[in-house]
Amino acid sequence: MPKIGILCSRIRVEEKLLIEEIQRRGLDFDLLDDRELIFDIQRNGYHYDVILERCINHSRALYSLLLFRDWGIPTVNTYEVAENCGNKLLTTSALVRAGVPTPRTMVAYTPESALQAIEEMGYPVVLKPGVGSWGRLLAKVNDREAAEALLEHKQVLGSYHHSIYYIQEYIKKPGRDIRAFVVGDETICAIYRSSPHWITNTARGGKASNCPVTPELNELCLKGAAAVGGGVVALDIFEDEHRGLLVNEINYTMEFRNSIDTTGVNIPAKVIDYVVEVAKG
Repeated sequence: MPKIGILCSRIRVEEKLLIEEIQRRGLDFDLLDDRELIFDIQRNGYHYDVILERCINHSRALYSLLLFRDWGIPTVNTYEVAENCGNKLLTTSALVRAGVPTPRTMVAYTPESALQAIEEMGYPVVLKPGVGSWGRLLAKVNDREAAEALLEHKQVLGSYHHSIYYIQEYIKKPGRDIRAFVVGDETICAIYRSSPHWITNTARGGKASNCPVTPELNELCLKGAAAVGGGVVALDIFEDEHRGLLVNEINYTMEFRNSIDTTGVNIPAKVIDYVVEVAKG
């Protein structure tokens, strides 16, 4: 029987459901609260067959997964997946490298070059921080005046992530986007996230409904997941009227509370199936 370490922060609905599934199967597990962890880098003090990462904080997840990897402990997801998915630029680069269709994206390093890139792309555009989730700090830029103000604000904010200008074309969505869930080599389910607002995240009020997993959607999702390293991921996908499906972002510590009843798929069970499989090697 594998021993599972659950790397976590606050216990949300998703973690409760995963823990209940582990307990239902009678598996041995420990909760590893990232607020209390201490790593002695030269010595591995953790003895698990697999680590299931469920941190809220990206940096804590990333560094913990790196250390577990270097100690030879399998993790879900891997350090490489967390690194690729936790940074939008790395995600986009990996998708483009793998030939996965994605919205046009430009990167610049100064307000002046960012403004030039925005005007070359054409309004409206979307400005995003390199690291972030739940649809926070996204800005739809409709004209030059708004672009200049936002670029000035980002420069004043002054943090590392605000010094890299990630500029993406604005996709005219049909009032919705798609979130699809991949576990291993299967697209287990998908939902539409509908909203009159251009940001459709359910954390921002988007309404979930079932989205059929067509062969086209499945192929795109598996290719996108493989591009960032596979595992257990959720893909955010846009429907473009001319180009079809485009992978926008990929999440490596996915939330799924709104998708179980919506799709009829037992997502926690699918995840734990995969965790056990990884533990067995």
